[in-house]
Amino acid sequence: MVAVSGVRVGHWTGDGTGVTVVLLPEGTVGSCEVRGGAPATRETALLDPTKMVQAIDAVVLAGGSAFGLAAADGVTRALADLGRGFPTVMGPVPIVPAAALYDLVESAGVVPGPEDGRAALDDALADPAVAEVRGPVGAGRGARVGKWRGLEYSMAGGLGMASRREGDLVIGAIAVVNALGDVTGDDGAVLRGSTAPEGAPPFPDVAPFEAGNTTLVVLVTNAMASKLDCHLIAQSAHDGFALSLHPVHTRHDGDVAFAFATGEVEAGIDHLRWLAAGVTAAAVRDAVA
Repeated sequence: MVAVSGVRVGHWTGDGTGVTVVLLPEGTVGSCEVRGGAPATRETALLDPTKMVQAIDAVVLAGGSAFGLAAADGVTRALADLGRGFPTVMGPVPIVPAAALYDLVESAGVVPGPEDGRAALDDALADPAVAEVRGPVGAGRGARVGKWRGLEYSMAGGLGMASRREGDLVIGAIAVVNALGDVTGDDGAVLRGSTAPEGAPPFPDVAPFEAGNTTLVVLVTNAMASKLDCHLIAQSAHDGFALSLHPVHTRHDGDVAFAFATGEVEAGIDHLRWLAAGVTAAAVRDAVA
């Protein structure tokens, strides 16, 4: 992710929950695609290619379910103080889409707030050479996977990163994996998932859904791409979900893929879509490596 020039990533990690902020270079365009049946999101309608605003300032990923979306308030106000945002007669209005996952069981009901979002942004601003981290950090702190055969058989999920470079072209992904399903490898083997005994039935009762499930991915490329192109790239990111999660996109998952382009390098849209699927799958797997 941070292999893309100008992109900064910061985290606030709490007790069973957290926040991750992806700070984008000025002028970055983007879109998203929501495929999970139970999303918790903010400003995603603005990312529709038919909507007016083009440039996006940052993206917030948070725990806390719908309550955790408040973390974006702190990021928005802090960016306004820095002069970032869509220009209006009353000053800049930062454009900060957000998505949250359900980790209330792991956090015992503690949810991130505006101050925690600001702390994650401060972490992103502190050092442009942010280390690529994985596991139970930031928004991945309370994530779990493999709940589809019973919550008692689930395992820890987390946050992962991956990137691909082809000459001057770079595409990176950050994934927060709190999936109902298992994380799988290229060969379909389970890398981390349900520990249920052989023969245990899938979807045995309501328990897997009471814990909530969501995978969130942010893709950034340095390619020249329109808002519509980014929407197509986000669609292909979901192919990466399907390559690395089983089962995927259930009505109990809040799966969302964001895609952004900083506009520095020429690249074909179909090439970018192909890369997006692969780098998404790699980031999902990195979250449990």
